[in-house]
Amino acid sequence: MQLFESIKASVKVILADIGQGFFLITHSGLALLGLAVFCFFLIFSTQTDLRDNVEVQLIDWLQNRHGLDFGFNDDADAVDRATATDPRDLTKEQAAIAFWLSRKYRVAPEPLSALVVAAYEVGKQKKIDPTLILAVMAIESGFNPFAQSTMGAQGLMQVRTEIHSEKYDDFGGEFAAFDPVANLRVGVMVLREAINRNGSVEAGLRQYVGAGNSGEDGGYVGKVLAEQERLQEIASGKNVSINTPKSSAEDGLVDLWDKAKIQTPLNASPAQP
Repeated sequence: MQLFESIKASVKVILADIGQGFFLITHSGLALLGLAVFCFFLIFSTQTDLRDNVEVQLIDWLQNRHGLDFGFNDDADAVDRATATDPRDLTKEQAAIAFWLSRKYRVAPEPLSALVVAAYEVGKQKKIDPTLILAVMAIESGFNPFAQSTMGAQGLMQVRTEIHSEKYDDFGGEFAAFDPVANLRVGVMVLREAINRNGSVEAGLRQYVGAGNSGEDGGYVGKVLAEQERLQEIASGKNVSINTPKSSAEDGLVDLWDKAKIQTPLNASPAQP
């Protein structure tokens, strides 16, 4: 009986020692694990490069593992869709115009450089002075490719898209009205037609703005020609301030959209933007 009690007591002592040892081991292990986790997050939060690298690798793993799309994929073709040109690639004359317009209308020189190049190319094809094309864009939209008037004239050259929709067919459809170069090309086509039909630049501009019949253009022709004159001076190497005072032809003129455009009927003739 004493032997049994002795064995029983020994077993209890052994089990107690094992339990205490297991507790000490696991307690120490959890403490070490917690310390390791704390140190990892401390380093992870202070090392930006490490954090970014881990995030990229985690996203890549999730995408490859589960086919998930987080919308972070690079679009390498985006630069090809951008309307922009390095001003250093332009001629001296074109670069001078691009930088002057950039300062005056607060538009980045790179997209303006692309428009200047396009104006020179299209102007040569259509036999229209490129400074006139740029002046029309300046007065019509201030080089805002998404501009739209109350009468539905759209884009850089404020072309009436619903009237000239067929001219956008070669550019993919009516939404091309908001593509800067497409709008420029269509606008020049409309302007060329107006000049041919009316026999002079002044009369063509008057019809372009929708005042071909009334003759009241709200000062539009004067504004465009004055801006063209400034651009021609820039092209010739002259130093022209962006704050050049208005010419006598521009003084006292009402706003273009308040008078000339709004008086234009919605179903204007196809010769009008």
